[in-house]
Amino acid sequence: MNNHIEIREKISPFDKSLTVSGDKSISIRCVLLASQAIGKSKIYNLLESEDVISTLKSIKKLGIKYKKFKNFYEIYGYGLNGFNTNKKININAGNSGTFARLILGLLVNSKKKIKLIGDRSLSKRDFSRVTEPLRMFGANIYSNNKFLPVSIIGSKFLRPIKYFENLGSAQCKSAVMFAALKTPGKTKIIAKKSRDHSELLFKNLKIPIKVTKNRNYDHIEINGLKNFRGFDYKVPGDISSCSFFIVLTLLSYNSKICLKNININNTRIGIVKILKKMNASIYFKNKRNYKGELIGDIIVKSTKNLKNINCPENLNSSAIDEFLVIFLLAAKANGISSFKKLSELNKKESPRLDIAIQFLRKIGIKVLRKNDDIKIYGNPSLNLSGNYKIKNFCKDHRVFMMSCIAALTLGGRWKIYDKNSVNTSFPDFFKILKKLGAKIN
Repeated sequence: MNNHIEIREKISPFDKSLTVSGDKSISIRCVLLASQAIGKSKIYNLLESEDVISTLKSIKKLGIKYKKFKNFYEIYGYGLNGFNTNKKININAGNSGTFARLILGLLVNSKKKIKLIGDRSLSKRDFSRVTEPLRMFGANIYSNNKFLPVSIIGSKFLRPIKYFENLGSAQCKSAVMFAALKTPGKTKIIAKKSRDHSELLFKNLKIPIKVTKNRNYDHIEINGLKNFRGFDYKVPGDISSCSFFIVLTLLSYNSKICLKNININNTRIGIVKILKKMNASIYFKNKRNYKGELIGDIIVKSTKNLKNINCPENLNSSAIDEFLVIFLLAAKANGISSFKKLSELNKKESPRLDIAIQFLRKIGIKVLRKNDDIKIYGNPSLNLSGNYKIKNFCKDHRVFMMSCIAALTLGGRWKIYDKNSVNTSFPDFFKILKKLGAKIN
């Protein structure tokens, strides 16, 4: 069976209202925290992607039971010492950097050696950024020169730490927060601004946490060894998944979309802030608070006169997963758009900054690069008519989906490989595109 799709024409005008799958970051955190709670937790609208399924399979291997019902997953937790780590086991994180890094935090008190492995892409990502602080707690960690596989043997004598997280990585911060749950005393973290889903979930579960927000850094204190009860949670829609349809709408002719019940947490809406600066027609309505998270509907309309942007560096962290489609929008904007300090893009599932530059040049867009800064020379008249093949991009799901949006809005005849990569984060991607009227072979 061919693992590619073909797109040969632009999408027709559309006016639709739709929902997207549950937020991946929150789905993984909910499953892991439910595994540490006492009693039953019910999680609604859990994203059923490969990354989340890897999380569920792994907690089962660690002795945690779960059951799928029609509208929710029920997870049966046994408290902070509920994992069965009395024997050596291997855990396969697949492609999920979030799960792989967070589960290490929960294994700092494991009794036997736990070996963490991943797929080819994940095995190229640097794990020293989490293994180093976890060693500070007292865990014994062995790695393949900073990369997977990583083996961890926990300690009976964990100690709280003081940790400075200066990368703006929510995964690193959360790994330390999860380890703090297993540790007596008070763990202190100074963290560069990043997604705060873990902090909000801790607060909602009444885990002792204090967060003091400053301009660039958050000060977090966690008192460990405090058990918490099972919980109910309905996962909101994922704005990273929405980003593809936001840009599809902006670049399509005479179209409009309403994306309902989306997580619009301020640490996640960097893409919206950036697009508004580019004159995009996008706004929120029906905003409300759900267990600390801000939820709302996103309304987007086609926009002809997109402006260039000198993107503020402080928006990088809150748009890190959406830059591929932001670059696509910059390719159609008036003028030269500048983006700076994007080194984290090359530490994702693939070297996304490198791939984005190759992609833009492939479609005729001038790009200048200096270290981790780039300038994109926009062409509002960009309209493609040639043949384009997108292959050999490390099977990165976001590169695949961005390529589909380019094909549907810019024209040309496209053959895009590794269609199964969407199952990593967004299994409903094709279903929604077809609902909007996209013709995909």
